[in-house]
Amino acid sequence: MKSLTIKHLRYFEALAQQGHFGRAAEACSISQPALSVQIKELEEILGASLVERGTRDIRLTGLGESFAARVREILRSVDELGDLARASQSRLVGRLRIGVIPTIAPYLLPRLVQHLTGLYPELEIRPREAVTQRLIEDLADGQIDTAIVALPVSEPSLMEMPLFDEDFVLVRPAADAQKPVPKPEHLSEMKLLLLEEGHCFRDQALSFCNMSPSVPRDLMEASSLSTLVQMVGAGIGVTLIPEMAVPIETRSAHVAVARLPRPRPMRTVGMVWRKTNPLAPQLTEIASAFRDVVRGGVLDDARQSLPVAAPQP
Repeated sequence: MKSLTIKHLRYFEALAQQGHFGRAAEACSISQPALSVQIKELEEILGASLVERGTRDIRLTGLGESFAARVREILRSVDELGDLARASQSRLVGRLRIGVIPTIAPYLLPRLVQHLTGLYPELEIRPREAVTQRLIEDLADGQIDTAIVALPVSEPSLMEMPLFDEDFVLVRPAADAQKPVPKPEHLSEMKLLLLEEGHCFRDQALSFCNMSPSVPRDLMEASSLSTLVQMVGAGIGVTLIPEMAVPIETRSAHVAVARLPRPRPMRTVGMVWRKTNPLAPQLTEIASAFRDVVRGGVLDDARQSLPVAAPQP
């Protein structure tokens, strides 16, 4: 009789996450028939069905749901054993899975990866872009080692390390460039374009404008800052974006950018990781490298492209 293996668990965990044999096989870099054989073999070892096979997707059985939760815990412990060995080495080597939220990834991730690759040639960087809640779940499940998000996340199981602060700026149609910059309380009276629900940047913008996220509003929403800025360029409304996004997002849009009066909306960007992660000293070192990238020009470039805030009457 065949024995249960880590390979069985990893393949099942991928299937439980993807809910589809084809996508799970792709995630595991094997063929779909090979994955199907492994799952069938696992079910035979257990003597029970783990999945209900449909024509397109799969659904976990009751046992499959319980089994999936235990499998995630086991695989996380296995990964942490590997991390423990890596943590004992004097240099950063091996796989580093970094999650980054969408309002940071396009602007910092390319320089960060380039910088880390230069500092640590033996480091294999695997970035993942997702909204904050998904990254927190991935951290809890051991799917990623660390995440770059807006702080605080206020999860007791996570270590938070602030990296830098940045302001939000107002983007409005180019025709409005010479108009006075509106005060925060006036933004709620304008047609404010926002990211769709799930993005922490949306919640921060609503909070600054004293607008309740639960109140239905006739607002246009988008899944990216790029779409928001292009809609502003088309004259549809105004929006807020973080400083670091200005050079990239406004270069091809007919818009004007303005600093808001103090106290300006802002966010603190930081790194988070599980407190139990054996790689904590290495992740602290990565955080220092991240600060170097920011100091090396990402925010400076953005700030130099912004106009000086006009004094308020």
